[in-house]
Amino acid sequence: MTLRVDLVVPVKPLPKAKTRLRGAADGGVGDLGAHLRLALALARDTVHAALSAEAVRNVVVISSDPAVAMEVGPLGAEVVTDPGRGLNGALRHGAALLRSRDGGTAIGALQADLPALRPADLDDAVVHAAALFATGVHRVFQPDEPGTGTTMLLAAPGLDLDPHFGGASAAAHRSSGAVVLPGDRPGLRRDVDTAADLEAALALGVGAWTRAVIDARDRLPRSGTGPGTGGPVVCPKV
Repeated sequence: MTLRVDLVVPVKPLPKAKTRLRGAADGGVGDLGAHLRLALALARDTVHAALSAEAVRNVVVISSDPAVAMEVGPLGAEVVTDPGRGLNGALRHGAALLRSRDGGTAIGALQADLPALRPADLDDAVVHAAALFATGVHRVFQPDEPGTGTTMLLAAPGLDLDPHFGGASAAAHRSSGAVVLPGDRPGLRRDVDTAADLEAALALGVGAWTRAVIDARDRLPRSGTGPGTGGPVVCPKV
């Protein structure tokens, strides 16, 4: 039987999310509205890609931001209020919810800043995870592009997720017994924390919502000021 997974995606309140990206959406101006649109676009593209993967059954988004709920809910994700216990606490909360509904499913945590993610990346990751689970491995993870962070953690059916995100999480997950997923999935590895990360994701090709924000940025005057700087971005339907 083909393995399918349920994923938990944590999203901070947008004003507190991706603070090192402030200015990346408007040529360095740092307008809050532009920043919020970029942070939301990253999450929307990530959730849409996850829900489009054949290997993903359900996506639960953990967030206390009503704008996040309003935008990712219609994509097909379930939005659950953040319990306010930090990133790993939010992930444990989401994992416990999924386990309470189906104790025998595979569950995972996926970061929300993967605008270049492709459904095929997730499908490939789950295929490799299933092969490792069949050998007795309990948990697997995908390191980020630099190799120090983690973009995804998966637990075998019925087992504890045990997340250790934050800081040097790749080393923390490895120390906790999780195994690195083999293979190269650029879109799954390319999380976005800085302007340089964003440019690297753009080179890979990003989803429609992130692309719309960047296209709006690129239409601004070179000074980064002028009409449209604070206006709404109309994102295409996908």
